[in-house]
Amino acid sequence: MRIALIISLLLVPILANANELLAKAEPRMPAVSSQAAHASTPEITQVLVHKTERRLYLLSDQEAVKEYRISLGDNPEGHKLSEGDERTPEGDYTLDWRLADSDFYKAIHISYPSARDRELADAWGLDPGGSIMIHGLPNNAGDMAFAYIGLDWTDGCIAVSNEAMDEIWTLVKNGTPIRIEP
Repeated sequence: MRIALIISLLLVPILANANELLAKAEPRMPAVSSQAAHASTPEITQVLVHKTERRLYLLSDQEAVKEYRISLGDNPEGHKLSEGDERTPEGDYTLDWRLADSDFYKAIHISYPSARDRELADAWGLDPGGSIMIHGLPNNAGDMAFAYIGLDWTDGCIAVSNEAMDEIWTLVKNGTPIRIEP
């Protein structure tokens, strides 16, 4: 009897926290056929991220042709200043290389930190960090993948669903500029 009481007292806060996280999650957007999605998509000339909207747009000559729901770092407001601050940088960068075998489902690197980012961090005596990516869900998400959608959970990267990452991976070339706005 005492053991059951102790176990229930330990589980209540854990379950309450899980329900709170799930309540914040946005419902999964319907999947689109990969071939159908790419057949009529014009060349992507820029990627635009609106952090407050939690949206990533693929642009072709200033026209949004694709839109995705994103997750950011646990501390999303403001520009990234240092490694470990869990912020996503703001400004103009380049998508410069990719990893098919990262800890996440595919990853495209953002060219952070810029020279200006390094100057700002140096002025505060900080390391600006790096390894900021657009990536899919953690490879070990398994049956819990649904719980990541709609929540801010990264260390400063921009995360999308694996389905969205497949589209972005196919449509966006290395060297594409990315603008990250507040």
